[in-house]
Amino acid sequence: MNTNIFTAYAKKLLNNCGKVIIGKDDAIKNIGICLVAGGHVLLEDLPGTGKTMLLRAFARSIGGDFKRIQFTPDILPSDLTGIHFYDQKKGEFEFRRGPLFANVVLADEINRAVPRSQSALLEVMEERQISVDGETFRLDEPYIVMATQNPVESYGTFPLPEAQLDRFLMKLSLGYMSEEQEKQVLRREDTKNIIDSLSPVITHEELAALRAGYRSVEVKDDVLNYLMSIITATRRSDKLNYGVSARGSIALYKACQILAAMEGRSYVIPEDVKKLAVPVLAHRVSTLSGKHLSAAACIEGLLEELPVPLE
Repeated sequence: MNTNIFTAYAKKLLNNCGKVIIGKDDAIKNIGICLVAGGHVLLEDLPGTGKTMLLRAFARSIGGDFKRIQFTPDILPSDLTGIHFYDQKKGEFEFRRGPLFANVVLADEINRAVPRSQSALLEVMEERQISVDGETFRLDEPYIVMATQNPVESYGTFPLPEAQLDRFLMKLSLGYMSEEQEKQVLRREDTKNIIDSLSPVITHEELAALRAGYRSVEVKDDVLNYLMSIITATRRSDKLNYGVSARGSIALYKACQILAAMEGRSYVIPEDVKKLAVPVLAHRVSTLSGKHLSAAACIEGLLEELPVPLE
């Protein structure tokens, strides 16, 4: 298997998005994994850490049609999917497409929409189609929903339902920059100007080749057994309400294959599984009431307990 196209893909993304967000290479690489896998990404972090800027930079890097939706409590499902309206000149109904008809959809502060509007994303994220008034519209590839939410603001927000969280391939967090990195940001030109100057570095043809090629990455039996031991442990844990779904195990398997290829390997190693377990699995489980651990901490605890196969 030729992994050169994957390493080149990772380098292009890191170089382009790194002009906007400094020191967050892992987050950029993980979003790149989601795109190749055909998954979606949820970026949760404190206000002002660069969530929206990173996703806008990523959208510019891959080109295609881009739409940004600012979610609010009064937004309606039809505001997202589109509506049929009556054209008096033509004397007939026409369909006006909503912002979900794009290659890259940025759902900003997704948890500010009411559940009814959030549910409008369920079909589009899973089936790559939108149904309106009994008519179904197929969406063009590539298609990725990139959503943000602030965990510290509870007023006027609505928690995402488990079924919707499960449709995000990864949940990521940026965190604060180091002091030196933040000094660089303060000295440079305005971030919005940098984003506007970015050009696409990935073509749709290159992306199609990546999506066709990553499945050739080998996952040996001992690594697969290790991956499944993590999934099974979440289902048996006395700290969790429920374990990871089959969708989650498939997501982790695909993500590990893509990460291995992006790092120049034609095979998955246990470290790939450990590195991606938290971003792929933690948002798919919830802790029992009374347990003072986050879901991410529970997954990390399971990783420490389970034996890692020798390479």
